[in-house]
Amino acid sequence: MAAFRPASVHLSPTPADRPVYVIGGGPGGLAAAYALRARGIRAVVLEKADHVGASWRRHYDRLRLHTTRRLSALPGLPIPRRFGRWVARDDVVRYLEKYAEHHRLEIVTGVEVHRVERTEDGTGWLLHASGGRELTGSAVVVATGFNHTPRIPDWPGREGYAGEFRHAGEYRDAAPYAGRDVLVVGVGNTGAEIAVDLVEGGAARVRLAVRTAPHILRRSTLGWASQYTGVLVRRLPVRLVDRLAGPVARISVPDLSAHGLPRPDTGLYSRVRQGAIPVQDVGLVDAVRRGKVEVVAAVEAFEDGKVVLADGGRISPDAVIAATGYVRALEELVGHLGVLDERGRPTVRGGRTPSQAPGLYFTGFTNPISGMLREMALDAEKIAKSVAKRLR
Repeated sequence: MAAFRPASVHLSPTPADRPVYVIGGGPGGLAAAYALRARGIRAVVLEKADHVGASWRRHYDRLRLHTTRRLSALPGLPIPRRFGRWVARDDVVRYLEKYAEHHRLEIVTGVEVHRVERTEDGTGWLLHASGGRELTGSAVVVATGFNHTPRIPDWPGREGYAGEFRHAGEYRDAAPYAGRDVLVVGVGNTGAEIAVDLVEGGAARVRLAVRTAPHILRRSTLGWASQYTGVLVRRLPVRLVDRLAGPVARISVPDLSAHGLPRPDTGLYSRVRQGAIPVQDVGLVDAVRRGKVEVVAAVEAFEDGKVVLADGGRISPDAVIAATGYVRALEELVGHLGVLDERGRPTVRGGRTPSQAPGLYFTGFTNPISGMLREMALDAEKIAKSVAKRLR
């Protein structure tokens, strides 16, 4: 178990000298720890891996932020300009490491929290952690991450499928797939980018299984990042944003209906509110138009060594990569507290705390069009303000 040593500054006492525990050493947890510390509140980050930014280290090699460097920085430290406008995965990791070091955050690694519950006297929180540890805190910030546990649909026959199958979370680069026939399942940002990476990496054939056609946006148009628009419309009525987004999409993104990707029949912001983030185009549009990425129907099952598609087709790729997303996996940790909705997501976020669980905070469990990192930075300040008010 390792720890980053905190700076020597005056920290105000918390009840019974209980710190605020932050679960998770990713960007959301680090930002919250800094914001708390800036208000003189002792915050201890508990990270199950042996380093910060663990989930970022596992992402595929070509990944870059789809949000701009300036609007992706956490509070208290800009992202270096040398990292460029669209920051690469490795540079995000470097930034998180520097962030923890620069702010001398108190981080304990190698500790996984399994369950959070109220203390018997109701004045704090008891954390049950690995190694039989029981830790008592005045408040808890849950920042275990949006991409926590790979989600794989329960496709009939998948367990008996003998072909190569892996979740996108295991994909690193295209080298193992050079000269091979690959099916990518799912057309979120991850699936779209992996498909392009496979094409550029020399895969013999790349097919992309799509159940629902996504909204596709240019990452930047004439220097104007789509994130800027996302920030501007964040608080506007959903219907208004839907109306505005339609004409913009028709002008900036060509119609791919003939290639199997029709324009969605539901509004962009309506889809976002349902959890479907638009695909930022980093080469998919061109790859589909040139026939380098073939769009096929959704996967329905696996049978006799083949992949069965929703339109009745059967294909035999050399490898299947399931870009089918992740689940938050919060049920064991806090599900017994009644703070999750029917989809397993926290019912509150940022500076709000559940009425039945005062002092319990969540950050990093939404993926807004204004940018996840930007939102976590804002959440951090709100959480720190709320905790400070409660401790007073």
